[in-house]
Amino acid sequence: MYRGHALSGAVRWLVAGAGFTGAVVAERIARTLDQRVLIVDRRDHLGGNAYDFTDADGNVIHKYGPHIFHTGSDRIWEYLSQFTEWRPYVHRTMVAIGDQLVTLPFNLDSLQRVFPGPAADKISAALVADHGSGTRVTIGKLLESPTPAIAEFARFLHENVYLNYVRKQWDLEPEELSPSVLARLPVSISHDDRYFQSRHQAMPVDGYAALFERMLAHPKIEVALGTEFADARASHPSARIVYTGPIDAYFDHRHGELPYRSVRFDLSFAAAERAQPVGTISYPGADGYTRITDLSHITGQTSRSVLVKEFPEAYARGRNEPFYPVPTPQSAAMLKPYVEAAGKLRGKVWFAGRLGDYAYYNMDQACGRAMALVDKELAGAA
Repeated sequence: MYRGHALSGAVRWLVAGAGFTGAVVAERIARTLDQRVLIVDRRDHLGGNAYDFTDADGNVIHKYGPHIFHTGSDRIWEYLSQFTEWRPYVHRTMVAIGDQLVTLPFNLDSLQRVFPGPAADKISAALVADHGSGTRVTIGKLLESPTPAIAEFARFLHENVYLNYVRKQWDLEPEELSPSVLARLPVSISHDDRYFQSRHQAMPVDGYAALFERMLAHPKIEVALGTEFADARASHPSARIVYTGPIDAYFDHRHGELPYRSVRFDLSFAAAERAQPVGTISYPGADGYTRITDLSHITGQTSRSVLVKEFPEAYARGRNEPFYPVPTPQSAAMLKPYVEAAGKLRGKVWFAGRLGDYAYYNMDQACGRAMALVDKELAGAA
């Protein structure tokens, strides 16, 4: 079990959670503020949900599902490059529509595969005329289009790609969710088949776990894994706290439990170097699962493929992990009293991260949130 340096005596800061947000906060405090930090995690590994490992057969496994790094921020890219070399990787995905696999996000090539030639040409021309070539437009916006060809196309996508996928992912109807959910489901008015358009797209050469070990290998950082936050806080009552766990858990759920979604990951193995033509294939019509990822694309391993099938499920405290805050007006209302309670603790306790902020962050966004927190708030409190 990785523990890092052991610090004697009191620590100035206690960071709860060793995922991207917590680890970056701890590293920035130690390096830029020159203060002692204890970072704890109830799990027995670093990296939070980005944790990866090599199993007994030499397969590289992403324990909590595929994590593909991408960012448009040079600052975040350069910061993380201190702790890893990179293997360029551009993620591509497809979706099963009937018996066809087509590019996702849906693009002009997808149109030609799904619709007869004249219909595809008509829709393509309308999309370019209304929204411009090379743009990405959300399915929500296309559904509201006054152009009949676009509106009909959007309804087809909604019914055959997004509707069942969203229902399985969230166990809710699309109209019950925040518009931000459909905003993450774009249509690409181009032939670009990349899933992400970020300037920097790559995977850590030695994996995420090694990146985190290097990040936290600082003489003013102590790491305690398999440690409950409450126990660490009791041992360091004067430490200032950065908490990246669920914000409602910090307050003992006094205003009710915030809703989260979890995921079950089923692994299988294939002898082929590439069991799928692309990294991830989504299955809107499948029973229970949403997508299958072939990790060999992502990790670069060539011996055989590790296939990860994802089954979204309800979160139950103590039974599984809270992966996704549920973006609905009701959950936003439930969050407000927790945000107010957190604000009263500022100066002693700060909340951050996907669970601490109750917000959907990509990995680079979690890094950026952590860096900004240290620069703008913690530095002034040090």
